[in-house]
Amino acid sequence: MRKEIVAGVYPTMLTPFKADLSIDFDAVERLIEWYIKKGIDGLFAVCQSSAMFELSKRERKELCQKTVEITDGRYPVMASGHVSDVLEDQAADLNDMADAGADALVLVSNRLAAPWEDDRIWMRNLEKLIQMLPEDIPLGFYECPYPYKRLLSTEIIKELVVSGRFEFVKDTCCSPTLITERAELVQGTSLKFFNANAATLLHSLKAGYSGYSGIMTNFHTDLYYKLCSSWKEMGDKAEELQNYLGNASTIECQFYPANARYSLIKEGIFSNLLSRRQDARLRQITESEKMEIDQFYAVSKQMSAIFSEKNQ
Repeated sequence: MRKEIVAGVYPTMLTPFKADLSIDFDAVERLIEWYIKKGIDGLFAVCQSSAMFELSKRERKELCQKTVEITDGRYPVMASGHVSDVLEDQAADLNDMADAGADALVLVSNRLAAPWEDDRIWMRNLEKLIQMLPEDIPLGFYECPYPYKRLLSTEIIKELVVSGRFEFVKDTCCSPTLITERAELVQGTSLKFFNANAATLLHSLKAGYSGYSGIMTNFHTDLYYKLCSSWKEMGDKAEELQNYLGNASTIECQFYPANARYSLIKEGIFSNLLSRRQDARLRQITESEKMEIDQFYAVSKQMSAIFSEKNQ
């Protein structure tokens, strides 16, 4: 039985590595249990944060399978692994995730057409791809910024709603105006939008978005869980928490995901900063950047104490 994709917080999972750059599945288990302890509603595995573009086909499937096994039905697991260029290979990518036990398959919006190709070509390719996927599994979309960002147009979103196959969109538009328009388009439908942008999170929740799925869950998941699950009851405190989360999210511009790996070392989850990303191999996180994360980490702990359930 596949678990339902419910509203809430879906961390974009990082992938820890051993010294030989193989996946450290012991650390994967620690990471999943840490997410759960902090408060989540599901997991987004084999995504860009997971280094899906740097993993082999076998590793992507194994990572999804291990995530499903460790989660053991406690939470829904969405997975992408949608990295190939040719449609038949894309279908193989996604079918691997389905075979590994994912509860939903997340397609990457930039895989279906080149930057210069229009929505007609994009839709034609989507229709072909869907024909090669299992009919009994929900689908989603991720507006992944790599290798280029392709936002879903209004017309495309309408088509996704009509199809009835789609239940999840990870939104990276970062635009309050567009967020409001998108929320209206999917109101009363099975398609849920999850914001990846911290600064606009409370605005999106008020507009009708279903939650958060972004990289800042790798720093302080609990604060996102608090806002997404309790913003209606929090009153002015919701704005106070939003102000912190929006400001804190500027750490994304530092050196992600190395900074998140360093933060998770402080949590006792990761054992090293090793990554397969080329930029992370060419330069190390600096001592000054580590100090910034140390200070960021301390303030996040203070905010977690302030906004913990027992104090609110």
